[in-house]
Amino acid sequence: MARRKEYIEEEVIEKAMNLFWLNGYESTSTRMLEKEMGINQFSIYSSFGSKEGVFLESLKCYKKKLGLLTDKLKVSANGKEGIKQYFIDFIEFSKENETKKGCLVTNAVNELGGSADSLIMEESFKFTNEVRNLFVDNLKFDTGKSEETIEKQANYLIISMLGLSMASKFFSRDQLDDYIENVFENL
Repeated sequence: MARRKEYIEEEVIEKAMNLFWLNGYESTSTRMLEKEMGINQFSIYSSFGSKEGVFLESLKCYKKKLGLLTDKLKVSANGKEGIKQYFIDFIEFSKENETKKGCLVTNAVNELGGSADSLIMEESFKFTNEVRNLFVDNLKFDTGKSEETIEKQANYLIISMLGLSMASKFFSRDQLDDYIENVFENL
């Protein structure tokens, strides 16, 4: 008979997500996960299969948390102003107290690079493309733009967003606000 879990998966995954977000994938050991999640290694492997499995569940948790921002963008009818607000909101989302964490997905891709597990990269690109598609949808509110221009601007914005997520870990709020202003002046 299987043992009953003595923890709530959503709660332990949120703890793991915060650990990965703060420390990175490679720097987060199984021992660190055990301590942060409050469960033993056997339970981690039994529930999630591996460290990679915990990370993939952490990505899902991150997407859900970021959903507050992406949902706002989904219903926005403000075109580029809606996207600009997403950039601004992201800065607040990406920090915890005074700890600037950037974006979990961007952090992982930058850390792992070409050596990343294919499933982690696939989920990361899928997530990034979902945000890019929201940019496309919002750019379509400017009816004077061609489909080609919208696609190019969406590419520019998603790359700018990735830059912002990295910069948000290091630069002051004033510098980040200046960056955002320049990004949107160039559209």
